[in-house]
Amino acid sequence: MVKQPNDVVITGVGIVTCHGTGKDAHLALLSAKTALEPVLETEKFAPYVVHKLPEIDWSEQIGRKDQRQMENWQRLGVFAAGLALDDAGMKDDVDACGSMDLIVAAGGGERDIAVDSLIVDEALKRNDREKFLIEKLKTELRPTLFLAQLSNLLAGNISIVHKVTGSSRTFMGEEAAGISAIATAFARIKAGQSTHTLVGGAFVAERPDILLLVEGIRAHQTGPWQPLWSRDGSSGGGMILGTVGAFLVLESREHAEARGAHIYAVLDAVEGDRGNRDEGKLETRLGRMVPEAASLSAADTIVFSGASGLAELTQREKAHLTERFAGMPLRGYAGSIGHSVEAQFPAGLALAALAIDAGASVPAFDPASEAAQAGPAKHAIISTVGYVRGEGLAVLSANA
Repeated sequence: MVKQPNDVVITGVGIVTCHGTGKDAHLALLSAKTALEPVLETEKFAPYVVHKLPEIDWSEQIGRKDQRQMENWQRLGVFAAGLALDDAGMKDDVDACGSMDLIVAAGGGERDIAVDSLIVDEALKRNDREKFLIEKLKTELRPTLFLAQLSNLLAGNISIVHKVTGSSRTFMGEEAAGISAIATAFARIKAGQSTHTLVGGAFVAERPDILLLVEGIRAHQTGPWQPLWSRDGSSGGGMILGTVGAFLVLESREHAEARGAHIYAVLDAVEGDRGNRDEGKLETRLGRMVPEAASLSAADTIVFSGASGLAELTQREKAHLTERFAGMPLRGYAGSIGHSVEAQFPAGLALAALAIDAGASVPAFDPASEAAQAGPAKHAIISTVGYVRGEGLAVLSANA
């Protein structure tokens, strides 16, 4: 492919998962001869298992004063964003950060767990639950808590801590938010509306309110951890959540080369969609996304699937990917890092970019269901199918 000045390239990777912080921990994951064991919290939220937050010294990226106004979800996002800026060589560049655009994929923010628990417990004893809820909203909800946990406060804190003060946009809404954040950053750089953008999201799995939300549709796996592709719905829905922060620095090729930046990979295409999934409509939508993938060779392409683990949906995603991208090794990365909802798509791009740049032969995360990778990949396809709604595909290539 001929190089173009407005090619969208990845020049900074900031990632935190249960395996650790930063690119080195994840290069070790991607380069191991056999898959590293996932790091799990099995007792605290039983019967649910989660991929837990690693040990983090927040002060490496966030001053103590700023830490006090954030909960872990915001700390994680700000920390991962700082890692990406450091990796891109922009952290201390006042001019670069001052003109950098920021796009964040966010959830609903943290909640007052004590109030949530009170409402759930008391509502079990009442039949007039709508009246009861209104009563509690008047007496228990603190407006200051709500204002402190608005979804766009993650972007605000990134701007405050890291001085990223170009345009700012926040997408809210499960996996679709992560897909839209990446797609928007890509489109703006491709169109010449932006030269460099910090984009990503964060998700904390170790929250009772999140567990309650997902269990509301019986989506969680219960009992022991199982490999991603082996979950069949017989022990809960199949999802096992993971705490993840993932941010990328995307630049135009012209901007990146002018400052001598290291380019991990080229983002060739990204597309998102949503709609009814009945009667094969999900597969039809996925099949028409990113036609650029049709020309890729199975010999040097790897597929990173962000499959949620939700049993039936995950099997449909796997079947489609296996048929459309026949012969390409498939890696369901939620089996290793957990499912991270808003952060899932950015995390997939981060892992794929690291793998391509390092020439890694990525071990099978589920050896019983994933074929070995014959050699280093020059291309990667990243998919994410939201556990309720939203689908996305992206294509990465090695920098020529």
